[in-house]
Amino acid sequence: MSTEQREPERRSRKARRTRDTLARAAFELVLDRGLRKVTVEEIAEAADVDRRTFSRYFRSKEDAVLDAVRGDGDRINESLRARPAAEPPLTAYRRAVLDWLDDTEAGPWHLRPRIFDLLVLAEEEPTLYAAYHHIRVDAQEESIAILADRLGVDRRVDLRPAVTVAAGAGALLAAQAAWVRGGLPAALPALVVQAFDALSPDLLAPAPPAVYQDRRTAAPQKEAPHHEH
Repeated sequence: MSTEQREPERRSRKARRTRDTLARAAFELVLDRGLRKVTVEEIAEAADVDRRTFSRYFRSKEDAVLDAVRGDGDRINESLRARPAAEPPLTAYRRAVLDWLDDTEAGPWHLRPRIFDLLVLAEEEPTLYAAYHHIRVDAQEESIAILADRLGVDRRVDLRPAVTVAAGAGALLAAQAAWVRGGLPAALPALVVQAFDALSPDLLAPAPPAVYQDRRTAAPQKEAPHHEH
């Protein structure tokens, strides 16, 4: 490979390092001092870059702080794609979430350094919570597409994929909220299982393929009232 061919790869690695350094600086500063007591300029200075460089990688300090969890939805969806085709949709989503929590390569998600602290802070800071919500919604949209493909349905007219993901993501969100309130970092997997168990058993049953019928038929005509003379 020539020097010219290697140059784009070198620039890409440098950009990745810069982004990672900024994200780590934001993560540590905000968790140490609080979201409102840290400025973008301070994050940039801690990463040894200027404000303009920060803005090339992140829209806000919330965006930078949450870079630590940005790939979580991708990992859940990767596991969801790999689930057996015959597995009921909600069961597949549940097991994908549990696979993500118990990542054998990166280590259990809920035991990673300061992840618990990040979710505690997100519960306290509306702007951070809103930014985290947007990340989750993007991941859920992909989950819906995956389940629609598994079921062989059009997500625009068949609500099962969206309802399944809403139920599963809601269970995960409820478990995370209870986890934060309980203050026990190791308890999250059990809370996730409890939350999914609370869902209706009907959602765990395999659903038959959707059958659509043209219902554009004329409504039955009401009989005119009969008046006796």
